[in-house]
Amino acid sequence: MKKKKESKFRIFANNFYAVKTVWSISRSRIIHMIIDNITGYAEWIFMAIFFLRYVIGAIEREAPFEEIMLFIGICFAACCSFAIYWSYLKATVIPYTDNRIYRTLYKRLYAKARNVELRCFEDAEFYNRYTMALENSASKMTASVKLLFDILFGAVAALAAFWSMFTIDPWSVLFVISPIIGNFVFGRLMNKIWGGRYVDTVKNNRIAEYVNRVMHLAEYAKEIRYSSIHELMMSRYNKAMDGNVKVADKYAKKGIVYNWAQNVTTFALVFEGIMIYSAYRTIISQTMSLAELAIMFSAMNTSSWMLFCMFNNITEAMKNGQFLEYFRTFMEYKEKIPEDQDGIMPEKIRSIEFKNVCFEYKENEPVINNLSFKIEGDKVCALVGHNGAGKSTIIKLLFRLYDPTSGEILVNGINIKEYNLKAYRKQFSAAFQDYKVMAMSVKDNVLMGEKFDDPDETAERALKCAGVWDKISSLSNGMNTIMTKEFDNDGAVLSGGEQQKIVVARAFAQQASVKVFDEPSSALDPIAEYDLYKGIMDESKGHITLFISHRLSSVKDADEVFMLENGTVIEQGTHRELMDMGGKYCEMFTKQAQNYLADENYKEGVAV
Repeated sequence: MKKKKESKFRIFANNFYAVKTVWSISRSRIIHMIIDNITGYAEWIFMAIFFLRYVIGAIEREAPFEEIMLFIGICFAACCSFAIYWSYLKATVIPYTDNRIYRTLYKRLYAKARNVELRCFEDAEFYNRYTMALENSASKMTASVKLLFDILFGAVAALAAFWSMFTIDPWSVLFVISPIIGNFVFGRLMNKIWGGRYVDTVKNNRIAEYVNRVMHLAEYAKEIRYSSIHELMMSRYNKAMDGNVKVADKYAKKGIVYNWAQNVTTFALVFEGIMIYSAYRTIISQTMSLAELAIMFSAMNTSSWMLFCMFNNITEAMKNGQFLEYFRTFMEYKEKIPEDQDGIMPEKIRSIEFKNVCFEYKENEPVINNLSFKIEGDKVCALVGHNGAGKSTIIKLLFRLYDPTSGEILVNGINIKEYNLKAYRKQFSAAFQDYKVMAMSVKDNVLMGEKFDDPDETAERALKCAGVWDKISSLSNGMNTIMTKEFDNDGAVLSGGEQQKIVVARAFAQQASVKVFDEPSSALDPIAEYDLYKGIMDESKGHITLFISHRLSSVKDADEVFMLENGTVIEQGTHRELMDMGGKYCEMFTKQAQNYLADENYKEGVAV
């Protein structure tokens, strides 16, 4: 119970965290929000109570008409001044500071997202928290600040209204009990209804958002048109929406009862009660003037609305506090492999060694098992094996996207955890199998933001090595052509093989100690594959080259081949040595060769 209370307190306290965050970005926004609340509530209280009291009192004492008009004129001028300020606030201050807050918050979020380890993005719970932190961060952050100030200044204004009632009749403040019950009892029950409904609809809403994303993103357009997936997606969408209807039905009856009770106790009961009480004092006991009657009713109306708004603001502040909890826990997360980790500055990589390395993505589901091997010198090495053998995972561990569960990885005889992480990763360039093409120019997709003395020459050379220069040079804007048509109608939509070659060109462009090619020819035909591997071999001098391939014909010229199975090396040697061994590698190579060679006399198991 205590833990639950502490959790609720933290969720509400997160609104103070929002104030602190916005203050660190734009102090002027906080100052203007305070001024806005002070002037807004001051005008509300003054016009609803003190203005009315003065005018009716002046009329009752038969004050000169000029005196009343002068007072009204001064009040009108003050209201006009406030209106000018509020117009300036909405037209200038808010748009300007919104932009600044939005830009700074997202920079912080993106920097944090880049700094957390890759495992976080493969953890569904963590990733959901990240996406919720991203969702309308700036608007929710400023909304939380506004809500908190509305609560604080609204409470002060409500007390001022109560004091005004108390000065007329001390017993009148008892009528405040009714809206308090309405707001803090039935209102809390309503809050549970809305909160429960929100939680129960989260999953359905995520499914609906996923369908929406699939239906409007270009990358899904082909599948939708040449298959029947549209019907399946609509089925999931309808099921999610039907689920939300059931959730609404679940809370409907209680919601109607609690909402009715809140409205009656907050407004109807208190207004009827105060009118009956005031009418009795004015007509029967004749102990209250008409002016006091009007002021009493206006003050009660004002205080009830302020209480109602204050409770609604508390409810909204709790909701925003929950969002801020996602934002806050994400920003306060302590990275296990922080991207800004300092350490030893690495030299050119001369050796790579895995020593008894074990690794598992999920507990008790090992992917790498007691793996040990060593690469020395500027060699071309191949990692081969069936799907799930652990080839790509080895590269992720080498790049320190993950840390081993046990064992260690040594580079130049030093544990890679000892290196400055950014500098360490600069020693590698890679063309990954699951590559992504950016909606940027071809040149930017090759250079990937790295600085070169002659960017154009570097990009052109890399594209030539990858065998795609002829295609790129034929485009209307050459290397400056935007890839994809998402933001540019003149953009280029290249084939899968051409895109893959551009990704390979990324690795060629970098001056790295180790170059990694993960299934670089999966989208290429055999001739293009041959040309690509020839280019890789030609560019392999002066550094370590690692490549992963299912097509064993591409590894024949490698200096060393590591045959993997169940996350460990089962065979190691040159192509010829492994073929002479007649083991798993020989078996796999021979089966693949049969698919290439239309030779009925080709016999399985014969060394090539």
